[in-house]
Amino acid sequence: MIKVTRLNGTTFTLNALYIETIESLPDTTITLTNGKKYIARDSAKKINERVLAFYRSVHLLGVDPPVRGDSHEE
Repeated sequence: MIKVTRLNGTTFTLNALYIETIESLPDTTITLTNGKKYIARDSAKKINERVLAFYRSVHLLGVDPPVRGDSHEE
């Protein structure tokens, strides 16, 4: 789930798994897989960052790459 801000400043939580597209038209428009659209104050870049962070938090993107300096690197 990600937090999104409407144009009027109110916030809501959106299930990122249902996002099909995020466009800047010039307002950020989020289209879900069911066709429902939301207009957001947040930039498309910021929403994409939140979606990626959510995917990482639920391990949908696989294993994170090792951190530099990790003693387990070979």
